[in-house]
Amino acid sequence: MTEVSLGRAGLVLGLEVSRLARNCSDWHRLLEICAFTGTLILDEDGLYDPAQFNDRLLLGLKGAMSEAELHLLRARLRGGALNKAKRGELQVYLPIGLAYDAIGRVVLDPDEQVRRSVQLMFTTFQRTGSAFAVVREFRRQNWLFPRHQRSGPDHEQVAWKPLSYPLVTKILHNPRYTGAFVYGRTATRKSADGQRGVIRRLQVDEWQVLMKNAHPGYLSWEQYEANQVRLRENTARPSTDDRQSAPREDPALLQGLLLCGICGQRMHPRYTARGQHLWPYYLCPRQDLDGGRLACQHISGKAIDDAVGELLLTSITPVALEVTLGVQDEIRKRIDEADRLRKAQVEPARYEASLAQRRYMKVGPANRLVQTLSRRNGIAGCGCWRKPNRTTSGSVSQINWF
Repeated sequence: MTEVSLGRAGLVLGLEVSRLARNCSDWHRLLEICAFTGTLILDEDGLYDPAQFNDRLLLGLKGAMSEAELHLLRARLRGGALNKAKRGELQVYLPIGLAYDAIGRVVLDPDEQVRRSVQLMFTTFQRTGSAFAVVREFRRQNWLFPRHQRSGPDHEQVAWKPLSYPLVTKILHNPRYTGAFVYGRTATRKSADGQRGVIRRLQVDEWQVLMKNAHPGYLSWEQYEANQVRLRENTARPSTDDRQSAPREDPALLQGLLLCGICGQRMHPRYTARGQHLWPYYLCPRQDLDGGRLACQHISGKAIDDAVGELLLTSITPVALEVTLGVQDEIRKRIDEADRLRKAQVEPARYEASLAQRRYMKVGPANRLVQTLSRRNGIAGCGCWRKPNRTTSGSVSQINWF
């Protein structure tokens, strides 16, 4: 295009010259510049002068046919992939914890350590109810999480790294862990420069393919939907509906739970510093648009929190004590599961160290001796033994083999 626009090219040669561009706008732009500079176009069918109406019309039809051909090829490829996806036979990239077997079926990862780590992540979220809490628990316990290597010499190998928040949310939003086969969960729109633009996630009823119980999974579909509801409730954005917000680190007990008795909106906790302590109070976000004043109310949080604390203390009954003992047993089970996971993480390292030691002792240059033993020691021939330790006792020469 640069050479043609500068008038340095007199003829453009090519096979199927309409394929120089993948859309008609670029093709017609080239024709206009060629007509302006007097550049000819030659392909396997003949010679064309874009300055002539008939030649320009024919070249325009070739460009339109080329664009239509690309559209038909792309549509056929998409249709074939969609038909295969509707049968549940389309092989796509699987998340960590799932793998293909020898005949192409989706199964749980054969590595027991990977399966336990993924299951522990879901169990921790069920217990804590927050993706950030899952990350903090893994970091506090020094648990590593498996990941697939996308590139490099160790492609498709499992690497153990600290768990991150984006990975937790990605796993929790992925329905493949329920054993469902899904296709068409997102919609993309190209930007002005032709590159892929913003990816928009579709609702469940807008997915192109959804086949439940298509393969083994780590949780049920009902648990997956409950996790999605919990993640939506954990958003920090204020809302006027019944959605609860995530509890924060501050000491207020009714964070995201208290509603204004006048307007019904969710009240926000605020704090005032008095010495080294924070005193909470709850504020209604509704404001008077005319005067900029609070139209509803704000109340002190200390009295409310004290009343809630007393209610919790008085509600302790023998049944609650039994529940407490059950919780203690559950904590003990979690500790045992954590110990098993740590042992599973140590076993591969111990095996690699033992394997490296055996290889070193067998083929290490500092621990072998391949030579022809001297005949003067009374041993003839060629051998491959370890280096002997020779000791002399009087006039008798001894050889101790290790």
